[in-house]
Amino acid sequence: MAAIPQSYGLMLAAALFAVGLAGVLARRNLIFILMSIEIMLNAAGLAFIVAASRWQQVDGQVMFLFILAMAAAEVAVGLALALRIHHAFRTLDMDAVSKMRG
Repeated sequence: MAAIPQSYGLMLAAALFAVGLAGVLARRNLIFILMSIEIMLNAAGLAFIVAASRWQQVDGQVMFLFILAMAAAEVAVGLALALRIHHAFRTLDMDAVSKMRG
């Protein structure tokens, strides 16, 4: 079985990160922003896995597990924030939320 070249894995990680970054910058809906951040975290995890397989170390896999744990915490906090914002403003549009009083 032939191995996938390291450059292909890193190009895929860079493309995923670029898609996530474009989603964060272009979208105004909080849910889409959170999904874009998840894509960026998965791209970083993929880069760790590719680098770990290149040097035959398990450090990249351990870092990916930490990234997964951090992503799970980010989802929990982000969805709680989204529920609170929707309850207060009746919208998830970030432009409307940026006009908060106080």
